[in-house]
Amino acid sequence: MAIPLGQHQTEIESNLSAWRRKPLLRAVYADFYRRLQRHFQPSLPGRVVEIGSGIGNLHDHFPTAIRTDLFPNPWLDLTCDAYELPWCNDALSHLFLVDVFHHLEAPRAFLHEAQRVLVPRGRLVILDPFISWFSYPVYGWFHHEPVAWSAPIRMDLSWPRPRNYYAAQGNATRIFFRDQYPECLLGWKVLEAEVMAGFAYLLSGGFSGPSLAPATLLPLVRPLDACAARWPRCFGVRCLVCLERRAD
Repeated sequence: MAIPLGQHQTEIESNLSAWRRKPLLRAVYADFYRRLQRHFQPSLPGRVVEIGSGIGNLHDHFPTAIRTDLFPNPWLDLTCDAYELPWCNDALSHLFLVDVFHHLEAPRAFLHEAQRVLVPRGRLVILDPFISWFSYPVYGWFHHEPVAWSAPIRMDLSWPRPRNYYAAQGNATRIFFRDQYPECLLGWKVLEAEVMAGFAYLLSGGFSGPSLAPATLLPLVRPLDACAARWPRCFGVRCLVCLERRAD
């Protein structure tokens, strides 16, 4: 059954409420954003854009980034669709997607559009769920979005309107770590594909579950996450992928 695109705005409002009442969630995402900052290359020409900014949290770490989403909200700079970016060719230096990639029903169409607007060697940085033996049941049983681990992924080079709400939490893992759809990476160089364990993230409850620990516990959980990340297929929960548009 197709879900109306307006579901996206409903989730933004719910996420904003969770963000305000969960200090551990805010601290965990601050760690995520610091990881994203490592992939910012200030020497590249062009603007920095976040696709699917949601409640706009990334702006505290990238204050010059243009915040975009499908629906207007007071904290956003622009409304636009990931499949039809309102910039000319070779206009942007960086594109950031935080918890957005798994909402792209036709990810290759977006990656094709991202290549168009990024300058040569421009960067696309993605933070998304990672599916492992540990995280699969967690995402599958306790999160409202499907994992869709074996569902086909659309490889269209364009994605026409109308577009419905879509989610498949396993897509980033399958495309960037399992090499199931190598055509997605044509024209891209993978600068980094990092898997993170996420015990701290899970203790925060994410945006949809209850928080299970105070923020003061985070320094104690970070070493556990660092150790568990050595076995990504067992304990991976989140992934960070940095792609570079090939100059040729």
